[in-house]
Amino acid sequence: MSKLESQIESLLFISNQPFSVRQLMNATKADKKDVEQALEALIKRYDEAVAGISLLRVEDKYQLATAAGNAQLVQDYIKEEFTGELTRAALETLTIVAYRGPIVRAELEQIRGVNCAVILRNLQIRGLVDAHDDKKKMQTSYTISLDFLRYLGIAATSDLPDYERLNTATSIEKVLHPEMRTPTEEKSV
Repeated sequence: MSKLESQIESLLFISNQPFSVRQLMNATKADKKDVEQALEALIKRYDEAVAGISLLRVEDKYQLATAAGNAQLVQDYIKEEFTGELTRAALETLTIVAYRGPIVRAELEQIRGVNCAVILRNLQIRGLVDAHDDKKKMQTSYTISLDFLRYLGIAATSDLPDYERLNTATSIEKVLHPEMRTPTEEKSV
């Protein structure tokens, strides 16, 4: 496997969105021909191997997905995993998104102190959280979904209990923006 193939595979693995050839060119600093050759090599590698994943292509967009032969297994697992109760970590994440959204993953992880990628993906699959791409900042922000609001029986996030107080909590702002901390608070961190 070439270095470019490895880089592209890593990018495709971490993303829950498809990549265009142009996006891959920009991310890897490679030219179009090399990116397309690397993608074709990856497609061939996954097709020839008995692998659990495959590389899908729709027009000029590429995304890793589970192998078609494992569809029922994956479907059964997802149904079981995502229809049960939310874990404590998922509830914490959902609460932060509800009260602080729109929020980017880095801010969320700064508040929680742990990686939240899998939890966010699970909440999106359940339809509780929506992702919005900010083209200018090149970041994805997260908000609670309209389905979640309907489930709670409220019309807006501002109708959440103690929304005003918790949405503007200075302690959370100080976690997100260390420059706001006083010298005494800095020592305790």
